Amino acid sequence: MIPADRRQFLAATGSAFAALLASGCTRIIANPTGSLTASPYGPLQTDPAGLLDLPGGFSYRVLSRLGDAMNDGGRVPDRADGMGCFDLGNGEIALVRNHELRASHDAGGDLPRGFDTSEDGAILPGGTTTIVLNAATLEVRREFRSLAGMIRNCAGGTTPWGSWLTCEEDVTRAGDGVRRDHGWVFEVPANASGLIDPAPIKPMGRFNHEAACVDPVSGIVYLTEDREDSLLYRYVPVSPSNLAAGGRLQALAANRLSDSRNWRGDQIRPGGGTEARWIDLDNVESPADDLRLRGAARGGTLFARGEGIHMGDGELYFCCTSGGAARLGQIFRLTLPQSGPERLELFFESNDASQFHYGDNLTVSPNGHLIVCEDQSGDVATNHLRGITPAGEAYPLGWLRQETELAGACWSPDGGVLFVNAYSPTATLAISGPWVA
Repeated sequence: MIPADRRQFLAATGSAFAALLASGCTRIIANPTGSLTASPYGPLQTDPAGLLDLPGGFSYRVLSRLGDAMNDGGRVPDRADGMGCFDLGNGEIALVRNHELRASHDAGGDLPRGFDTSEDGAILPGGTTTIVLNAATLEVRREFRSLAGMIRNCAGGTTPWGSWLTCEEDVTRAGDGVRRDHGWVFEVPANASGLIDPAPIKPMGRFNHEAACVDPVSGIVYLTEDREDSLLYRYVPVSPSNLAAGGRLQALAANRLSDSRNWRGDQIRPGGGTEARWIDLDNVESPADDLRLRGAARGGTLFARGEGIHMGDGELYFCCTSGGAARLGQIFRLTLPQSGPERLELFFESNDASQFHYGDNLTVSPNGHLIVCEDQSGDVATNHLRGITPAGEAYPLGWLRQETELAGACWSPDGGVLFVNAYSPTATLAISGPWVA
């Protein structure tokens, strides 16, 4: 059972929660307007290196690139996606980074073991790499594969007990070119020193996973799903910090809101909200890949491509990439009161592509602004780092000059450095500057 007294659980995880707060989990009080505003950091300046434009006074350094040699003999693989940052102590921090790779992609060298293989016996290339940095200088001390044998490790989330939840955005069945079913969440300790032995957390459900975040008070895990008829899930573990021990998977049902996508008129407006409840789901390993369909039939609320999700202080935020009347993206907020019902609110909805276009991974900055990675695709992709103020006003924070998505935004434990990935070719960046307090 989850502890009834939230303060008791908080005391048990106090140091981890303090680190979570230091990395940007602060409450946002919003009066959404959906408008585009000038950046509080000033206009973007052209990057002479042609990689990432940032405001004046800001700079970045490239920590890791596609093909770099790693300490385990492999090379940095491509398609860097979700990422989390952890304080390891002893002056070190770790970045655990997803790689959204399919069976046909290059693994970056031979993989000695992993969760699954293709039918010809090759370890599947999806998984994670870990970069250990000097916390003061950001010098790379070690870089290595930490998880292998998956398909399309897209996003995930950090836990208060010091691990990364990596999520497969894939539901390939055994026999379809692979030997095991896919569509699971896996857990990677932040202090892993090499490849771990992967074990899927099957009670967390089999579906087209995207991202995860953990309420550090209750231990409940909230999960998004990247489908245009997706649900928002939560996993209530029987033992917080021991997710593999089992638990209940549930879907969110917002009162009088069966469809949040606003594709057929204004079902919900920015600033509007409603109370929410949770519906128990069964047969969560879902061999037919129908979990969302069964959940919706029971009253679960539909979302348009749930993607990045981030836990704040008593609330969480999540992106719906193609939601909204203009289908340019929405951001929802779910408040988690200590007593009484939870409440779902539409925090932001874009009505102009120049304002915000296909938000994906997101994080909360130490000053309470949301930082969102855009993920457009197609012949021309102009992806930005977008800031969104507590008043719901979007502004440009960075512009990636390569035609690929931004992903994996996360903060250093002291809140002074923003880490982010360029998806392909892989480049992991550390951004420093005069962040607004």
